[in-house]
Amino acid sequence: MFRLFSEWAGLLRVEFKSYDRSSLQKDLLAGLTVAAVALPLALAFGVASGADAAAGLVTAILAGILIGLFSGAPYQISGPTGAMTAVLIVLATRYGMEGVWLAGLLSGVVILLLAVFRLGRVVALIPAPVISGFTSGIALIIVIGQIDNLLGTTSPPAENILLKFREFLAANAPSPDPHALLISLIVVAVMIVWPRLPGGFWTKVPGSLAAIIIASGVALAFGWQVPEIGTIPRSILLENRFRIGEVEWTRIGEFVVPAMSIAALGAIESLLCGAVAGNMTGIRMHNSVELLGQGIGNVVIPFFGGLPATAAIARTSVNVKSGGVTRLTSIFHGLALLAAALAIGPLIGRIPLAALAGVLVVTAWRMNEWGAIRFYFGNRLRHAMLAFAITLAATVLLDLTQAILIGFGISTLIFMAQMSDLSVGYQPVDVERLEEAGHRFIHPEHRIGVYYVSGPLFFAAARKLVEVVETHSGGADTLILSLRGVPLVDATGVEVLRELWHRQKQGGGDVLLASVTPRVERLLERMRFIEQIGRERIFWSADRAILSLGAPLPDDAPVQADGETTLDSGQEVMPHVERSV
Repeated sequence: MFRLFSEWAGLLRVEFKSYDRSSLQKDLLAGLTVAAVALPLALAFGVASGADAAAGLVTAILAGILIGLFSGAPYQISGPTGAMTAVLIVLATRYGMEGVWLAGLLSGVVILLLAVFRLGRVVALIPAPVISGFTSGIALIIVIGQIDNLLGTTSPPAENILLKFREFLAANAPSPDPHALLISLIVVAVMIVWPRLPGGFWTKVPGSLAAIIIASGVALAFGWQVPEIGTIPRSILLENRFRIGEVEWTRIGEFVVPAMSIAALGAIESLLCGAVAGNMTGIRMHNSVELLGQGIGNVVIPFFGGLPATAAIARTSVNVKSGGVTRLTSIFHGLALLAAALAIGPLIGRIPLAALAGVLVVTAWRMNEWGAIRFYFGNRLRHAMLAFAITLAATVLLDLTQAILIGFGISTLIFMAQMSDLSVGYQPVDVERLEEAGHRFIHPEHRIGVYYVSGPLFFAAARKLVEVVETHSGGADTLILSLRGVPLVDATGVEVLRELWHRQKQGGGDVLLASVTPRVERLLERMRFIEQIGRERIFWSADRAILSLGAPLPDDAPVQADGETTLDSGQEVMPHVERSV
């Protein structure tokens, strides 16, 4: 842990080395811009998570100040996010806010452990189609979860999103509130049209903020009676917050899996956000320090009544595009949100919930990685399409951690199926032609066959090599296995090689290895296979292996461009074009 803080201090020294008044002005303006974007989203995500708008606002304030301070990069902006609300709404329904706070605290501890053990790179192992399906599933959960606010209806709480939809249809489908629906549509329309307006002062106002202001103004002007946010406390220490003394420690085991879900989601979203912003700025994020900041923030925030937070790609992108220079941008954005809560809290409380629901619907639509989805389906990448669809369905139907694991498992199985398609090219050696050219063989009665193996020789593919050999060779034959195209071999692959060697020796034949890569050779040595068969059976090329069966290779033997030798002037032992089997 001390080493992480030391690395964090090193980041600060580099970041503020040439900081001046101009940099301060850029950070301040960027912070105010990000705050304008973050305010409506913080309120909306607070409501969507099953808590209230005040909890979302407190989360954005503390995450901006605390996580921003300890971040692993100068551009990260953290707070409540749409992805996190999909986990929290289930927790809030099942355990209440006490469960959300406890799971959030535990998730902070888990993220700190990820930082200490430097496990941030694990995120890179999650395939892109899984992340896309996960994101689309979360977007669908957000939309379905906002049906009541969109239509001004009330339906019983439910533990998963499909039950929520069923309860809504049973209770309220025929009777939406037209005022609430109109407010939602106004917000959606403004957010779509606002970015397309010609340049001017008003376009500097974020579309979501403008939409809420316009929709709220319409509701007040016409006196529509619709559900509103309610009172916004003028404090970041909420009355409803996590208290250690109220924890039922006997039930803490129930919150381990939810905490793991929140931690996994927080780490994934934060590190992906850092990767995206890093490409935009050219500044590489320190993953472990970033997880340190996320862990510290999520341990502290529940004690103020806030929600689990993570880095937000949209807000971080706004920061980068607004010219933010250092992490002070995140801190200024948090302070600006605090000032808004203290100064205009009563006005914020008059915002209709339907307006926030409209913001969430547009945000959910934009969350989808449409470019990646079009790429998968437009190019008919079946493995990517399958991983995307299964992850999306699992996200909606199951727990989000299960969805990630299922998607990762499906992608792994697909990858293994693709990799297990081992390519084995077989080419018999024309012994009679070589003898006519003057080469003599110790065992001329032996058939010699060269097998060109391409692909990982691992447990899912290794048996194919045996099947091909059994198809073309008998026990009395000499096999030459050219492994130039084999990047790795696992224990099963070595056992298959050992099996082939025993089979041929018992039948009076032999096995020679050619073109073995250094990595594979080291593994064969470690598993004592080379010691077993003898290093004299390892050759640089298939041609040299063939010549070893007879007279010594002449010193002036010509060499082909690919490193394989030739046995006579003008005639190659093996043609370049192999027959795949």
